[in-house]
Amino acid sequence: MMFRIDWKNLQACTLAGVIALAGGLLVLPPQTAYAQAVAAARGLPDFTDLVDQVGPSVVNIRTLEKASDRPAPGTMDEEMLEFFRRFGVPVPNMPRQQAPQRPRQQEEQPRGVGSGFILTSDGYVMTNHHVVEGADEVIVTLTDKREFKARIVGSDKRTDVAVVKIEATGLPAVKVGDVNRLRVGEWVMAIGSPFGLDNSVTAGIVSAKQRDTGDYLPFIQTDVAINPGNSGGPLINMRGEVVGINSQIYSRSGGFMGISFAIPMDEAIRVSEQLRATGRVSRGRIGVQIEPVAKDVAESIGLGKPQGALVRGVEAGSPADTAGVEAGDVITRFDGKAVEKVADLPRLVGNTKPGTKSTITVFRRGATRDLAITIAEVEPDDKPVAKAAERDAGKAKPSPAAQQVGLSVAELTDAQKKELKIKGGVRVVAVAEAAARAGLRENDVILAIANTEIGSVKEFDAVLAKADKTKPVNVLFRRGEWAQYALIRPAR
Repeated sequence: MMFRIDWKNLQACTLAGVIALAGGLLVLPPQTAYAQAVAAARGLPDFTDLVDQVGPSVVNIRTLEKASDRPAPGTMDEEMLEFFRRFGVPVPNMPRQQAPQRPRQQEEQPRGVGSGFILTSDGYVMTNHHVVEGADEVIVTLTDKREFKARIVGSDKRTDVAVVKIEATGLPAVKVGDVNRLRVGEWVMAIGSPFGLDNSVTAGIVSAKQRDTGDYLPFIQTDVAINPGNSGGPLINMRGEVVGINSQIYSRSGGFMGISFAIPMDEAIRVSEQLRATGRVSRGRIGVQIEPVAKDVAESIGLGKPQGALVRGVEAGSPADTAGVEAGDVITRFDGKAVEKVADLPRLVGNTKPGTKSTITVFRRGATRDLAITIAEVEPDDKPVAKAAERDAGKAKPSPAAQQVGLSVAELTDAQKKELKIKGGVRVVAVAEAAARAGLRENDVILAIANTEIGSVKEFDAVLAKADKTKPVNVLFRRGEWAQYALIRPAR
């Protein structure tokens, strides 16, 4: 039997609905065709109501920092130019300074743009730690264009969660969803300020859950378009509930490449509650070094399948040491919860209140045993360094040359050099005066000064003593993973 298609009527298909059948054509009435089209479209998501519902709860966050004694835009001192040449750094495409600059007073400079969302109607706003980190001032702008100066309530670097507060009431707060109900393949939507474009809406699906990219966070992976400025904005399910905070992207270019990560809302709420109560996050620790259990290891020790966390070492005097944990043990459960993979243990322990009496199950030489353990508290990231800084500052006074520029420095330990992967340098233990104006901070690591690499406090003092006190002194220093430049200028 032959199929016949009426090509002349093909243009009318959208109106009349033509269906080719064996031996002829069946033309449907326009009303029937439209009804079928509507029915087919019902399978596609419609985000318009969600935007109306959640959009007013999303805010733009603008951060400012105070800047002083900096060259005007488009200029660069000769000393800084020589500094770039000395260390082989490409010189930015900027004209040289032709005339001396007039003294400049402190002024607020734009620092960055991010997103956030209203957590409570009385003005608590949730965003990312990296959005507000280092900001001197935080400005929150609502969709009705009202602007508020925000106070940073607390910020947690490890989970990248921050809470700020604005003085307002009756605000449209978001609804928090149950992350456990979120399914891979489910449609989700993001609202934020990519590249400063306020209230931009993007959508996609959940690509994966429990994605391991950090010690304390099982991220939600999506293919929702996220770009710089989206950070801190909400990830929203089709019920209009916030299920995550958009935080990271995987990219080789710096732009969106189809892989985005969001902080699960249950983790974020747990952190935000501590930040609102105390301004900081308290985490548990037991004092073990762990690694994954390889398949061949699991088989050889009789564990069966690769699961749990293999203990490589136990910190002396730690809760694990006191409880009797040994190197070579495999921790398989914590407080009755299974440790399926190595990343599960830090999360379970970290979410446990310090001082809690818990039970860990270990697999040792073919048998399992339960050990009672009391959870200790993780020290803040800067606490060990701060203690060392206090000890070092008390042992030796800064040299006269260092005092003139407002610096006090200390030796780096071999362990610190190894961790930072550097051969030399000194650590800043105190800043004041000119060094503070230059932007140096406590715990920065100075790698070079006056175009000379330094490896010790003695070398630092010697180089600084020879430097011309009437001219700016260039400094190469490291903060975190990044090396930066600064000019310490003499007092006027």
